Amino acid sequence: VLTGGLLIQSESIHEVIARAVPFRLPVVVGGPAPTASPDLFSDAAVVFQGEVEGRIDELAHALAQHSSSSLILEAPTSFPDMTNVPVPRFDLVDLSKYVSVSVQYSRGCPFKCEFCDVIEIFGRKPRVKTPAQVVKELEAIHRLGYRGTLFFVDDNFIGNKSAVKDLLPVLRDWQRARGRPFEFYTEASLNLANDPQLLGDMVAAGFSSVFVGIETPSQKALAETKKFQNLSVDLSDAIDRITRAGLGVMGGFIVGFDSDDEEVFALQREFLADQPIPLAMVGILTALPGTALWRRLATEGRLRERSDGDQFSRPNFVPVMEERALLRGYADLMQWLYSPQAYYSRCQAHLDRTGSISETRSSTRSEVGVLLRTIWHVGVLSPRRRLFWQLMVKAMSRGRRQLRQAVAHAVQG
Repeated sequence: VLTGGLLIQSESIHEVIARAVPFRLPVVVGGPAPTASPDLFSDAAVVFQGEVEGRIDELAHALAQHSSSSLILEAPTSFPDMTNVPVPRFDLVDLSKYVSVSVQYSRGCPFKCEFCDVIEIFGRKPRVKTPAQVVKELEAIHRLGYRGTLFFVDDNFIGNKSAVKDLLPVLRDWQRARGRPFEFYTEASLNLANDPQLLGDMVAAGFSSVFVGIETPSQKALAETKKFQNLSVDLSDAIDRITRAGLGVMGGFIVGFDSDDEEVFALQREFLADQPIPLAMVGILTALPGTALWRRLATEGRLRERSDGDQFSRPNFVPVMEERALLRGYADLMQWLYSPQAYYSRCQAHLDRTGSISETRSSTRSEVGVLLRTIWHVGVLSPRRRLFWQLMVKAMSRGRRQLRQAVAHAVQG
């Protein structure tokens, strides 16, 4: 049995291991959590650290030799070549069970944010698949009849800009030749805003939204956490440029940096009130195992425990800000952020700045069902119904894709 995942999924990983024990089945665990915290999975036969490409024989040998004690297969010092990654067995998945399907184009990120474990697990030199590889994966999904949203799960889709600029025209042509069956979304760094050609190519290829790690409007905190790529741009202007190009921005934000005081909550609120970011995802700073932040806090004697990945728990280290003030300020910020008026105001701002997108895919049958259920649950039964209909009226004049996104935002809110 092979399983694995993130820290937040550790409990269910252990449940899988426990279910395999009565059948005397050896269990291999892999992925980010076992890679960064192998000691948490001593109940598995094999703890596989790092990436699997080029190491199948090593894994097979370990399974053949496994005993009652757990064996840790440490990650090599070099990273595998992404051009050797095979097409995933999408045919083994019932795609009708999923609201979105995922593909991966690259691994790694060139930046050095202190709190990030991506650069520790995948390195700072982004590795990519060839355009032909990506097309093969899209073809495999398309042949299975799936239509709808597709997530490029890269931690930074534009980590290798020159390579992604070669990929995007291929995606555009593939989409057009098949009637634009997919609506793409991904994650990227904020320097995307500085490249109009890249923005235009992404929209032409069928990308509709992007998750961006914005973190904080505090220049001091950005410098402290070494997120220098966000210091070199005006945050509001960058978000505006990405949105006006036709990409909706989902934003990641953090409170609880060492330089943060109680004024940071008002600063975040003032910043977010004017942004076209319906899905503003705010979390308290977490020290993930193996990160530069983890190492620094360990040296300072401030670590409490290993995080379980839950954003809605106390910090796993001693914060500089008084902890009750941090938790209270975070709770108040979240309450305001997702209050109906504040949330729908950001949805309206998103519609105003994005405008109409001419090329878009057709709606699927399941999406029509979602629309009807949303009209009933949010447009009729919900106390938010007045705000909902104001948003829908505006979205209807902006085209099919904007209406689809507005419905999704209403449900998510």
